[in-house]
Amino acid sequence: MASTTRDNRADGVEFIYEDDGRITARDLETGVASYGETKAEALVMLAEALSLHTGEGEPVTDETLREFGLNPENTGDESLPEFMQ
Repeated sequence: MASTTRDNRADGVEFIYEDDGRITARDLETGVASYGETKAEALVMLAEALSLHTGEGEPVTDETLREFGLNPENTGDESLPEFMQ
């Protein structure tokens, strides 16, 4: 079971300590989240996710996915994390 560090604020970052040892950092204002092996890594990944969320960067296309060896038709069958349900 994951645990969080939340103090009922509407801004800031919530850290969720996953059972597998990863740490999820979630921006409370936007709900955008990312994870890492450490808090620092999770925050770096969250900063990148927030940049993309606000329109910075370039959109991912099917061609981009293929360049990375990914199949754009494979959407995965994993369930959403608890905080996204």
